[in-house]
Amino acid sequence: MPEENIVYIGNKPVMNYVLAVVTQMNSGVSEVVLKARGRAISRAVDVAEIVRNRFISDVDVSNIEISTEEIVGNEGTSSNVSAIEIKLSK
Repeated sequence: MPEENIVYIGNKPVMNYVLAVVTQMNSGVSEVVLKARGRAISRAVDVAEIVRNRFISDVDVSNIEISTEEIVGNEGTSSNVSAIEIKLSK
């Protein structure tokens, strides 16, 4: 999958990410992946639901992958962070 079809979810407002997904879908892309880690997971789910219910009705969630990533901090300590990938497709 090309890098352009991936939307990384962070700390920005939800509607910024919704706009990114809708723009990609309207430009002819048939599949967009939302990626988020940690506290941004709930924001990624919100983005997927807003796109599906309010903007583009024929978009479906085709796949959801959850995982755990090990993050190494500045002091050399490692911690586990949950991650999610939500695949939206027309």
